[in-house]
Amino acid sequence: MVALSLLIFADVTFRRFDFQDQTLYSAGMADTGTPLDPPQDERIAPLFSISLWPHRSLPRRGFRLVLIFTAIMLCIPLIPLMGTPVGWAMIPFLVGALALLWYFIERNYRDGAGLREELNIWHDKISVERHDPNGRVRHWEANPYWVQTYMRDTKETENYLTLQGGDREIELGAFLSPEERLSLRSDLDKALGQARSTARR
Repeated sequence: MVALSLLIFADVTFRRFDFQDQTLYSAGMADTGTPLDPPQDERIAPLFSISLWPHRSLPRRGFRLVLIFTAIMLCIPLIPLMGTPVGWAMIPFLVGALALLWYFIERNYRDGAGLREELNIWHDKISVERHDPNGRVRHWEANPYWVQTYMRDTKETENYLTLQGGDREIELGAFLSPEERLSLRSDLDKALGQARSTARR
């Protein structure tokens, strides 16, 4: 009975917050992250456009399986204690442990929801728009002719990527993997070079 209650709790809490799986979390970069041939009107269509978002290593379906598996494992110590005062005393702690697991994983999903960065490069402008989980939107613009990409290792982050234009430097793709940031820098350098060569025509 206790096992059934824990399984029902895991299933109900997951279904309550179940969102449709999206390919948005299946990769760290969008398919648009490749340099494009300059369109006829470069001031309307960017030379380069990319969307960045956090990668989710645990999809919603996996989240549900983790809760169910944890509920089963938590019930195993109760089997020899079923019907005893000790067994009944352990139930609130086991349910509480499962609830905390659900809460912290769900909070991780919420903290990353809505976090993305949109980068566009034209021959005369580069813009970065960052959407934070709290709904705040931050903008940054510069002339691509003067923008440089920088990459360095810090104590917290490997291949930490930044863009510098004028007297301001911003981070880019901090939530990506080191390999993804390395690939992103290569694509950005190519796109910036294309923008500079187009601007000189």
